[in-house]
Amino acid sequence: MSGLKRFVGAPQAPPPAAEEIERCEMCGTDLGGRHGHVVDTEHRSIMCACRACYLLFTRDDAGKFRAIPERYEFSELTQPEWQSLGIPVSTVFFLRGEAGLAAFYPSPAGATECLLDLDAWAALATDHPVLATARPEVEAILIRDAGATVECYLVPIDACYQLVGTVRVYWKGFDGGQEAHEEISRFFADLRSRSGA
Repeated sequence: MSGLKRFVGAPQAPPPAAEEIERCEMCGTDLGGRHGHVVDTEHRSIMCACRACYLLFTRDDAGKFRAIPERYEFSELTQPEWQSLGIPVSTVFFLRGEAGLAAFYPSPAGATECLLDLDAWAALATDHPVLATARPEVEAILIRDAGATVECYLVPIDACYQLVGTVRVYWKGFDGGQEAHEEISRFFADLRSRSGA
């Protein structure tokens, strides 16, 4: 009879799941809160890193792993300057790697590479030196045609990955839907704040 008592009364709630501890993906140390990121340039993947591991990869000759800086800068382009690039979308980021300069736009399928007029880019970089200062593999130039203005940001590459993730998660249908546009606007508002624009 005493064995049946466990079936009487309200069922007990399962024990709460232990909080998942975020760890450095390089050494396994608990991260706790704010931390840096390191990019694997061969696989174009980003890893969370503790401060010690992050600092190991801050040099440009660190090999395939590179620490991602936290530099944000803002500039504006004119509509004719933007149109000279011949990019068929309103948002694109430019990343310099071993193969040269590549252009990508965020889409519901991920980051999609598109063709770039390198002569037009070189001419634009002459008038806007910030375009040429992005560090290879770890920083990108993110440009958004916002209608009245063309916003140009120098950002850490993980910001571009964040934008791609936002588009993938929230985009619905052909035009994206209201929620996607609100999330993208929130993302760019944060960029403006970080870059002091």
